[in-house]
Amino acid sequence: MRLYDIARPVLFTLPAETANNAVHTLLEATAGTPVADAVADRYVVTDDSLTVEAFGQSFANPVGVAAGFDKNATVPTMLASLGFGFAEVGGVTAEPQTGNARPRMFRLREDEGIINRMGLNNDGADVVGERLAATDAPFPIGVNIAKSEHVGTDDAPADYRYTYERVAAGGDFFVVNVSCPNSQGFEELQNREAMTAIFEELQDAGASPLLVKLSPDLPEPAVEDTLDLVTELGLDGVVATNTSTERPTSLRSPNASERGGLSGKPIEGRSTEMVRFVAERVDVPVVGVGGVSTAEGAYRKIRAGASLVQLYTGLVYRGPSIARDINEGLLDLLEADGFDSVEAAVGADL
Repeated sequence: MRLYDIARPVLFTLPAETANNAVHTLLEATAGTPVADAVADRYVVTDDSLTVEAFGQSFANPVGVAAGFDKNATVPTMLASLGFGFAEVGGVTAEPQTGNARPRMFRLREDEGIINRMGLNNDGADVVGERLAATDAPFPIGVNIAKSEHVGTDDAPADYRYTYERVAAGGDFFVVNVSCPNSQGFEELQNREAMTAIFEELQDAGASPLLVKLSPDLPEPAVEDTLDLVTELGLDGVVATNTSTERPTSLRSPNASERGGLSGKPIEGRSTEMVRFVAERVDVPVVGVGGVSTAEGAYRKIRAGASLVQLYTGLVYRGPSIARDINEGLLDLLEADGFDSVEAAVGADL
């Protein structure tokens, strides 16, 4: 039995956000100590066939941590020690935000899902930017940039630019979040005119590599409109997808009726189909997010067109060995299918 099999029932007696904060405290306390080195010896999988080159960055493996887990860039070095190939921190807003009222995170144990309505709580761009600039992480760090709660659509471009300029020195790529379901004003950003203004402002500020994060709830015409912008504006990648406000009829948990964004296994199939939809329409790397918790699930996204995958909810249910387990499983799957690398398998099912 793995240690996390013992620890998880204890953590699950705590409210979800309390448990999340406890894990962060432990990771922060461990960073930079001999324990971190011992963790890396246990969890880091090194194999050239796992290496991925995407939007000008080199990733030692394709498994990353999604935005939302390390909102304030406090534990990226420990995530590297846990065997992840990259992390996306944030969402970061121009000013500090406390987010929505608690409780605002709910486990769907029977479904291996989470519903959250955190509301982009974070320390703000000035603090996170300084922290990132002082971080010496051994892997690429993406920064998820989001709109401040009080800012209207007309002022959004300048708001995004302020955040970018504060985090630019410490980020390796930048993800524009126009699809957060738990903060006011984001629906108004998901149209061609608003997104064009935001991306052009960021490009004027020198933002690169620049990616856009899509909502899984957008109708196909709206997704296609966004993907047209990716090509027209020369964006560097697409993250598919954010959490979903829709509720599959298969959900069994009593918490399924809670308001907020759904993540984890219940949206895995839908997010994989979105990866396929995007990969068939753009010629830039796709980052697949949603329900990744096993090597087989990650491999399905890779074969559907994802160059990289991200997870968050899977870490809650599977524990700290998840990156190692996925990477070791990917090596087996690649060998079984005759691929000599992850890159060779990207889009194999298209």
